[in-house]
Amino acid sequence: MERLTEGPRGGETDHERRLRLVIEAAPSAMLMVDPAGRIVLVNTEAERAFGYARDELLEMRIEDLIPQRFRSTHHQVRSGFFHAPSRRAMGAGRELYGLRKDGSEMPVEIGLNPIVIGEDQFVLATVIDITERLGVRAEEQDRLRRSILDSIPFSVIATDPAGLIVSANPGSEQLLGYRREALVGRPLSVVGLDADSDAGQLSSSLASRSGSERERDYVRSDGTTVPVTEGITRLRGDDGATTGYLAVAYDITQRKQAQAAVLFMANHDALTNMPNRSMLVRHLVGAIDQAATDGTQVVLVLIDLDHFKRVNDSMGHHAGDVLLLRVADRLKRWIPNAEMVARLGGDEFVIVFTGVRDASKLTADVQSLLESLTTPLAIQGTELAITVSAGGVVYPTDGDNPSALLRLADTAMYQAKAAGRNNFAWFAEPMLDESNERASMASALRVAMRSDELAVAYQPQIDLVTGDVVGFEALARWYSPVHGPVRPDRFIPVAEDSGMIVELGRWVLEHACHDVAEMQRTLGRKLRLAVNASPRQFHSAGWVDTVVSALERSGLSPEQLELEITEGILMDDRWNVIEVLSALRELGVSIAVDDFGQGYSSLAYLTRFPIDKLKIDRAFVQEIRSEDGDAPIVDAIIGMAHALGMEVVAEGVETPYQEHYLRARGCDQVQGFLYSAALPAVEAAVAASRAQPVPGA
Repeated sequence: MERLTEGPRGGETDHERRLRLVIEAAPSAMLMVDPAGRIVLVNTEAERAFGYARDELLEMRIEDLIPQRFRSTHHQVRSGFFHAPSRRAMGAGRELYGLRKDGSEMPVEIGLNPIVIGEDQFVLATVIDITERLGVRAEEQDRLRRSILDSIPFSVIATDPAGLIVSANPGSEQLLGYRREALVGRPLSVVGLDADSDAGQLSSSLASRSGSERERDYVRSDGTTVPVTEGITRLRGDDGATTGYLAVAYDITQRKQAQAAVLFMANHDALTNMPNRSMLVRHLVGAIDQAATDGTQVVLVLIDLDHFKRVNDSMGHHAGDVLLLRVADRLKRWIPNAEMVARLGGDEFVIVFTGVRDASKLTADVQSLLESLTTPLAIQGTELAITVSAGGVVYPTDGDNPSALLRLADTAMYQAKAAGRNNFAWFAEPMLDESNERASMASALRVAMRSDELAVAYQPQIDLVTGDVVGFEALARWYSPVHGPVRPDRFIPVAEDSGMIVELGRWVLEHACHDVAEMQRTLGRKLRLAVNASPRQFHSAGWVDTVVSALERSGLSPEQLELEITEGILMDDRWNVIEVLSALRELGVSIAVDDFGQGYSSLAYLTRFPIDKLKIDRAFVQEIRSEDGDAPIVDAIIGMAHALGMEVVAEGVETPYQEHYLRARGCDQVQGFLYSAALPAVEAAVAASRAQPVPGA
């Protein structure tokens, strides 16, 4: 013990000699340190480990063998250890390093043991070089990290501080289509992260994005792009300096597609895939702003299919959807002539023109479009000759916002319908008066139904064999103190649109049953009563109960009541049509199909439902004009009805020849102005008095 033997006590003791021999024989570097930090004893392994000769080590302090960055901390630890000599401390791994003579560092593991020689305290430090051990561990950790990176389904690309790729995992190969070897050595901008591959700019860009996450497009090897969410992480060394970057990204194509699908559904009609009202309004806002800037006009044309409800009622909603799709296809083919074509809802479509200088010049184009829309269509084996009505408005002349333009276009469209349908009309101020009149009429009708303004008139039905009045068709009449006598073709549609038809129909049924029961008590014979039933009444809850109640309260026999329905009711598969009709038939009520021939029903429908009578529409009766004339549709309806065991009534008979023609073809009953207009109950009873009493009445 070179330093120890030079102490104040003189020669080496046996105890010191044995300690020196033990230390020298130890397989690890060992150093003994006094409280001042001076090295007083070393072994050969310490010389080899640190690269100093023994004499050099015995002239040094223990802090001289520790890297500068750890010295202050070690001094504090050493001082504390001498104040608690019974404690044994260990330091290991990358947190503690020894400093060799050549300036290199080695990771070490240190064991500290207190030693007392005489009255002096020392610390014996055992120093183990763990470089090899850590190398093996680092290798294992590297393999583990590589295994993790290779297995995760993300793209992970590592770069050096300048942004040059040094490694890439299989996930990046799969995402980008590059082999790993093709990426290594190239700038990270090759995958589209940066437009400029200049090293300085790339490094600066990576540094600025470090720690953030954002969506962007990666460029694949074939030039296509893939949307990803990308995060950049800065890699740092022990000294805090940047050693590189990690770019971690994952494919968000499916998420983008889902977002796009949701956005598309929010802005497009589900049936036709055309822009919907929401998208139309946003487009109009932008178009109006642009027109205000450049001094042009925006033209909006609202198109509505005429009698679309009849198609739904007669052929079912599936056929209605097919019709809408066909019309939408025709409109889409016309899009190049317009800025936008959208489905507003139901059977309404909207066309928008922008950059217009003279709106009036578009009239011919719109008329041409309407003509193309009215080309017959074959649906479910039936050829439909559709017509459309359209209304047009102009910004800024008619309105200055989407809501106003749509409302006024709707007004113009209804004006086109009122003019006979299959028309186009530009909006004009007087149209508002008519629109307001409809609203006023609806309000007045509500009042009329709770006052004495409504009445029921009765048109006689004549047996063509006997000439007797065998019954009446009940028709609603309205005598308004505000509007005067209101024609049914004006207020019945208002009642239908507003939903008041259910209450109005119930009122007519109850009054008619009561009046006819009074008539036959006066006349002493039975009469039949025909009452129209709208689809809304037919589909309303409790309608059969309403019929039963009206019969019971009036005393009219169910066999004397005949309910007239439209062909559409037969073909509307949304409701239990057969069940309702069967329930009425079980009561004894008869069922007649009104205006037969105007709808789209077929023989199959007539044989499927419990129908008692067909009423030939007046339009077909009007075709019977002269002695040498012919009415094949009338002939066909009569022949078909009789073959199916049904009676036939012809409406709108106005001339003796029409009566003669119908009698010759075997028509059972007729009604029309040739015999009588619809009459109040008292006058109707007088008209019926010409008939002979029926035995047992």
